[in-house]
Amino acid sequence: MLLVGWCLLWLGLVLASIGASLESAAPGSWTTAPLNVLLIIVDDLRPSLGCYGDKLVRSPNIDQLASHSLLFQNAFAQQAVCAPSRVSFLTGRRPDTTRLYDFHSYWRVHAGNFSTIPQYFKENGYVTMSVGKEYLPIIAMTLRIAGLFHLTIPPLKSTKTPSERDPASPSLVPLLKERQPGVFVCFSPKEFQKLYPLENMTLAPDPQVPAGLPSVAYNPWMDIRQREDVQALNLSVPYGPIPVDFQRKIRQSYFASVSYLDTQVGHLLSALDDFQLANSTIVAFVSDHGWALGEHGEWAKYSNFDVTTRVPLMFYVPGKTAPLPEAGEKLFPYIDPFDSVLELTEPGRQVTDLVELLSLSPTLSGLAGLQVPPRCPIPSFHVERCREGQSLVKHFRFQDLEEDPYFRGNPRESIAYSQYPRPADSPQWNSDKPSLKDIKVMGYSIRTIDYRYTVWVGFNPHDFLANFSDVHAGELYFVGSDPLQDHNMYNDSQGRDLPRSLMP
Repeated sequence: MLLVGWCLLWLGLVLASIGASLESAAPGSWTTAPLNVLLIIVDDLRPSLGCYGDKLVRSPNIDQLASHSLLFQNAFAQQAVCAPSRVSFLTGRRPDTTRLYDFHSYWRVHAGNFSTIPQYFKENGYVTMSVGKEYLPIIAMTLRIAGLFHLTIPPLKSTKTPSERDPASPSLVPLLKERQPGVFVCFSPKEFQKLYPLENMTLAPDPQVPAGLPSVAYNPWMDIRQREDVQALNLSVPYGPIPVDFQRKIRQSYFASVSYLDTQVGHLLSALDDFQLANSTIVAFVSDHGWALGEHGEWAKYSNFDVTTRVPLMFYVPGKTAPLPEAGEKLFPYIDPFDSVLELTEPGRQVTDLVELLSLSPTLSGLAGLQVPPRCPIPSFHVERCREGQSLVKHFRFQDLEEDPYFRGNPRESIAYSQYPRPADSPQWNSDKPSLKDIKVMGYSIRTIDYRYTVWVGFNPHDFLANFSDVHAGELYFVGSDPLQDHNMYNDSQGRDLPRSLMP
């Protein structure tokens, strides 16, 4: 995904609305009525956004959302690939609980009949609607049959490129007016590449495969190699580098996609203003995983590095993260990224603690005033509704945080876990996306404020068990001195002494 000539960023929407709060509340006034929830899920988006400190990318509308939101600087996905990550954060369970590591399995069959975010909101009186890619297109129909949504709108399919600066879907505004989300396929028109001249494109700061990287940890980006334009480069497999000029084109197209995506988010949020819904709608913005753009000699996702697991995460809560808009005030006026002068929009409140996407489910429940599901027992396959992630609602208690310095807790205690499967110890044709039956090794990764520690162990796909006595390889990066994670210290004495108790 996201290569020259076919750069795409998918935008999936889940809208949960409650009857009492669908009608516009009086502008500028606080309402105790239940809040609508608009969940915006972006595919493959790393934190290459202005609100995350990126000086190159033009993302004024997302930055504007961030200025009214609580932004989490260090949010991490639990697996850097679409379906496993989405099912994980929409159920609030880790991949080892959903038992979904690939694109071909169904978690309700292999694991349990777990409740999901839209299902839980629907059971609590919300009208739930989805459009685009939330779980996966194939599974979305299964979900609709299962009754998780009142309405599921399939993604817009078009072979035509949208006009340069128009919304991808002309039906966005009436859909929102009728209390339905918009529908997008976010192409990257060549017009948006003009925002990023090739001569201004830099390469990844660490484009070489690290000398100490275990072969099992390397992602050979085989899906990208299957493209005709990449095949024409005649690259050696698995470590052959992409020519520098072509790398610049890939990076240009990715950033152009981000700016085009930003326009779609801008149109959507502007419609909230138009229909006076900004004062009664929680907006959550998240990506399912990151994306490598040449770092470590890798492209796409399919690894445990920060560049593929770290994602943008922010929540706008009316009256809490930002004052309620006054009568006639627009909280989200559309901003054209092509404006020659863009005002720098400072993010709102920020959290630097490490958090997991698992927290999305309990956090949205808590912010909407629903009962937060209890923590899951071990095992929890028989439990329909519970959570393995922590609720982030405490971070929204700004007065408590200001009055009690110990309320937030010790940031060194915050830990994020990720994992990725491999079919073999050496890179091969299915290393990036192995089917369940082919998984032989699982890489479990721990990210703390000080380090990223990954251990690759034997894995049995038939009983879904990892064998931590069968260690194939390990990685240890100290992020203070090695923020790009290029120098593996695992084979040093300190790399072997990290306790097993840190595993979830």
